Amino acid sequence: MTDIRNLAGIRPATSTARTIEGERVAWVDAAKGMCIILVVMMHSVLGVGDAMGGEGFMHVAVAFAAPFRMPDFFLISGLFLARVIDRDWRSYADKRVVHFLYFYLLWLLIQTVVKAGSFTQDGAGGLVEHLVWALVQPYSTLWFVYMLAIFSVAAKLLRSLPVWALLGFGAVLEIAPINTGAILIDEFAGRFVYFLAGYLLATHIFRLADWALANKGAALAGLGAWALVNGWLALTPSGIEGHEGMLASLPFVSLFAGAIGAVAMILISALLAQTLFGGALSYAGRHAIAVYLAFFLPMAATRIILIRLGIVEDIGLISLIVTIAAVTAPLVLERIVRHTPLNFIFERPAMFRIPPARTQPRPQPAE
Repeated sequence: MTDIRNLAGIRPATSTARTIEGERVAWVDAAKGMCIILVVMMHSVLGVGDAMGGEGFMHVAVAFAAPFRMPDFFLISGLFLARVIDRDWRSYADKRVVHFLYFYLLWLLIQTVVKAGSFTQDGAGGLVEHLVWALVQPYSTLWFVYMLAIFSVAAKLLRSLPVWALLGFGAVLEIAPINTGAILIDEFAGRFVYFLAGYLLATHIFRLADWALANKGAALAGLGAWALVNGWLALTPSGIEGHEGMLASLPFVSLFAGAIGAVAMILISALLAQTLFGGALSYAGRHAIAVYLAFFLPMAATRIILIRLGIVEDIGLISLIVTIAAVTAPLVLERIVRHTPLNFIFERPAMFRIPPARTQPRPQPAE
């Protein structure tokens, strides 16, 4: 059986995309930054389109990114799992389970308070029902935080299986027509393979990033070919009776499109990491948790203000402005609350951490 830990090494000695500190990897931060921008862009653009009853040029960008947006997010999320997966359950749960559940539950409460009017029509009972139901059916934009905790538990439970079996299991789940309406089931089936790929193929992913830096011309040519293929798959209706989605959403095709799209994002991130724009992406990536958790409020507020003012009427332009506001406002907020008592909204306090197990001192022989 192939040793998973050997396949999932995460510190290639030849990495040329590492930051000065030697701890963070520049292109990984840039990739996280692109992921959060794509996620925020989707929610912002679709929200504006629904509110204004139409579509703009940003809808094309959202459709183009649809095949690889979440596959890339979960692949990147699994990259450093090998650092902690062999720890004892107590330590592992603190790092990969309690960490995500803390932020899910905290921001579930925050979002519920902000949207209190939507849940209090039936009194306190309706509010309690909403909170309890959110533990079964993840709420709003927070589902992926919840899913990361579930993926981490599943990966640790299954880590003794051969690599081919794990990836094969994940691929079968992604291809299978699983659409129960339950977010935890459907998203697990559709996304777990990418999380596993990030974990199991981390060494190869880092080598690919290094290859892109050493072969920029070939990498750019490959990205050009990918853009054409992805655009065709993402923007062409399937034409199959009973299937209203695009070609990229068809079984088998979705796995292919998600995989090559995630590879493309790795190449793009590696090429951008050392540029000025890449620096901005990396900053967003280093503070991605703040954007993931808090973008909903500035997104909604900016959309409502712009539509009511009526100064800008173009749906695409409004969508772009809302996206920029939804990404930057949480980053500003994170910087403001950093090192203040309010920092708990983006950084888990010690009181919500699982302390390491105490080691019993060995008895010493009497002198």
